[in-house]
Formats: sequence, C-alpha cells, structure tokens
Amino acid sequence: MSKEENIKKAADLLYAASTSGQACDPIRTLIDEGDLDAAYKIQEINTKRGLDAGRRLVGRKIGLTSKAVQNQLGVGQPDYGMLFADMARTEAEEVKLSDILQPKVEAEIAFVLGKDLDNPNATMAEVFQAIDYAVAAIEIVGSRVKNWDIKITDTIADNASSGLYVLGSSPKKLSDFDPRLCGMVMENKGEPVSVGAGAACLGSPLNATLWLAQVMAKVGYPMRAGDTILSGALGPMVAVKPGDVFDVKINGLGRVSAFFSE
Repeated sequence: MSKEENIKKAADLLYAASTSGQACDPIRTLIDEGDLDAAYKIQEINTKRGLDAGRRLVGRKIGLTSKAVQNQLGVGQPDYGMLFADMARTEAEEVKLSDILQPKVEAEIAFVLGKDLDNPNATMAEVFQAIDYAVAAIEIVGSRVKNWDIKITDTIADNASSGLYVLGSSPKKLSDFDPRLCGMVMENKGEPVSVGAGAACLGSPLNATLWLAQVMAKVGYPMRAGDTILSGALGPMVAVKPGDVFDVKINGLGRVSAFFSE
C-alpha cells in the first residue's frame, strides 16, 4: 500500500475504534514511527469527519508538556488535539465509562479566550491580551489503541489521546493568580493521587499556550474568541476505575471535580 493509503487505513482504524468502543492495534506499524506529519494527517482526516458529521470545534488541547514524557516518547515538543463540544462534561453530571476508552485523568489549567489568537508569530503579550479567564480543569484522556500501547505517532494520530473534559466553575483573571507557581493536588475519594504545579507544564501553562497559538495558526485551525485551551497536565495522570470521584484543587484558581459511573 502507498503511504497515503496507509494514512487513510490508520484513520479508519481509529475512527472505527471510537465508534465501536473496541480499541485497535497501534497504528504506528502503518507509518514510519517518527513521521509526525503523517500522524497529524491521520488526526486531520478524523477531525474533518467530525466536522462533516456536525460536531462543533470549541477548543484545543496540548499534550506532552512534561519533559519526562517527551523524553520517554523521544520527542522535543508538545503535541495538540481538537476539542469538540460533545467532549465537555459538567461537574454535576456522572461521567459514563462507556463514553471513553481506557480513561485516565489529568489536572490542568484551562484558558478561555476573549479575543482571537490567529497570528503564527503571536507573542506572549498577545496571549495575555487574548485570554479572558482561567479555570481549573480535569482532562479525561482516553486511547483508542489497545492497552495504551502508544508511541508519539499513535497518540498524535489519535487526537492526542483526547477524550472528555470538565471545567471548574470559578473563573479567574490572569492577574488573580500565577499559572507558573500555583500548586495542584488531585484526590480520589479524599486520598491524594497526583500532585504538581504550573511549572511542570513547559515551565508555565502560558508557554504551552503560546506554542499552541502559533502552531494552530500555521496549520489552519487558528484559535478564536470563546475557544477553550487545555494547557497541559500539572502532574501525573491517574487511571480511572468505576465509581471513582476525583477532586482537583489548584492554588489561587479553585477546584473542579469529576465522578464516574460504577
């Protein structure tokens, strides 16, 4: 098969996994293991599938913001994925385990834009101006690849292992807290399961957001006013079990919770 045929086949496998609820084998066997461009082409095919089916794009997520995880996967930069409206959950609703394959949770800072961020050469000052507010967030990552057997190309192709997300309900302006220094604790039914700080996310979640803004403008999906940005994990991800109840506290930013079906 040609490279383009393999890209299409990989996209079909991931799409089938997402619709059937049955994880697939790693797709890296279909493309060169380090071919990030091919992996993003796979992601793009399924992004367009979603848009053509009426899904609404409402933001982006940043992955691989931890240097330790980058080293583990052999890359020197983050990756990105798309956030659709049907991925959002509220703190008041139970998250159904049937809605996501192999779920894990991460605590993050989410930024919501008040202005467009559409310049491929955006500056940090423009990022400051564009962000309307921040909230604590839980990203519920998932993998369409069996047993989380992923390398960098697998996760990029799989929409950066996106799943669902929950936003907190206490918006704060950037002037009200320090995204770099704020500490995070995630508890599951009162027991600490993950700790971290803003500095774990590329030195600051704002650094990650600047990277994302520049890249999304270059690839043709510039971020617009109203978009949500999940800026990257503040601490280690945690596997989800039926009945889990996660509560995240971020200093200066408040809290957010998510609970899962039995």
